[in-house]
Amino acid sequence: MTAPKKLYVKTYGCQMNVYDSERMAEALGGQGYVETDRPDDADMILLNTCHIREKAAEKVYSELGRFREFKEAKPDLKIGVAGCVAQAEGEEIMRRQPLVDLVVGPQSYHRLPEMEAKTRLGEKALDTDFPEEDKFEKLKSRPKAQRGPTAFLTVQEGCDKFCAFCVVPYTRGAEVSRPADRILTEARDLVERGVREITLLGQNVNAYHGAGEGGDWSLARLIWALNDIDGLERIRFTTSHPNDMSDDLIEAHGECRKLMPYLHLPVQSGSDKILKRMNRSHTVESYLKLIERIRAARPDILMSSDFIVGFPEETEEDFQATLDLVEEVNFGYSFTFKYSTRPGTPAAERAQVEEAVKDDRLHRLQALITRQQRAAQDGMVGRTVGVLFEKPGRFEGQMVGKSDYLHAVHVQDPSLQVGQLAQVKIVDSGPNSLRGERVA
Repeated sequence: MTAPKKLYVKTYGCQMNVYDSERMAEALGGQGYVETDRPDDADMILLNTCHIREKAAEKVYSELGRFREFKEAKPDLKIGVAGCVAQAEGEEIMRRQPLVDLVVGPQSYHRLPEMEAKTRLGEKALDTDFPEEDKFEKLKSRPKAQRGPTAFLTVQEGCDKFCAFCVVPYTRGAEVSRPADRILTEARDLVERGVREITLLGQNVNAYHGAGEGGDWSLARLIWALNDIDGLERIRFTTSHPNDMSDDLIEAHGECRKLMPYLHLPVQSGSDKILKRMNRSHTVESYLKLIERIRAARPDILMSSDFIVGFPEETEEDFQATLDLVEEVNFGYSFTFKYSTRPGTPAAERAQVEEAVKDDRLHRLQALITRQQRAAQDGMVGRTVGVLFEKPGRFEGQMVGKSDYLHAVHVQDPSLQVGQLAQVKIVDSGPNSLRGERVA
């Protein structure tokens, strides 16, 4: 019997890349590959890249350089680059790193089996097209393995917003929504394989408008349909744009039992001037009114956001407006970033803020957000919440899971199992997690 080939996948960036990596592994599973966590033991190494962070491409080239010794030791080793850096760099990757055998963009990974076969014939394989065929539909018949209790499910890709700092419209393309029936079929399949919580993904997920019975469905209608799937206990979605937070989606947060009380809603800045420079098309006032409406529908909801500091032309007054907004909203968690240029985006051509100023502002914003995050966690002590257990903890008899509000929760109870959803009373709050006791 022929030994299986081994595949090592390294994933950078967002949850959508995690989802894409899983699907790429399934696609190559049909070619006889099984996954390994050791690149030195692999027959194929695949880097699924992200172009959001600073110097993303250079980090990929550096990583590829570290694989040279593996290629020298095993000449038949195949090395591939996928994702947004692959889409942006294309042939340049192969030119700069001749050890790379294939380059595939995020819209073409369903063609991986054919590309892999081409590399086995000694040829290079490059595909960064935006093909007309549905990559998800092409992959639906691939071998599927048992899953853990949580899973990502992509429902929408691409973005039409063209924020001045973002490369997504150029690397992922225009907004495209998957048909509702295909999403529901995939969700049912995930549940049959052990999944109890699904996070719906999209670069602009709440702009979802997939074809369904009776016409295009909104994200809210899709969530209500998912709510009817037996065995699916939790629904989440990310990442959203304030301008697409529709009335029916706000209403779903108040009425849909399986939709969790957590919402990630990036605002990016608290200055209207900077928001306009970013081409965000919402204002501080409209954002605050939106938060008010969401909290009226679901008073206990935990809000998180994204912030960019040091955007071109940001003054100290603009930054103070961001601090003021954070104070007013009181986020349970947020992601903060220093602005860094992305070639080809409008903001890259503007006058830049000094790095030392960016560093200072990032430190001050992170300090405020950390205080809010810790206060939100401390406020959970004494409450009873649902926890979906995902894995064993570091100590014998300990299990770790996520609360309804996405907090990590540790419980010492040897009777708990992976995939179990239980009521837990929170008894202690640590720096980054909570400790609880199962409620009988």
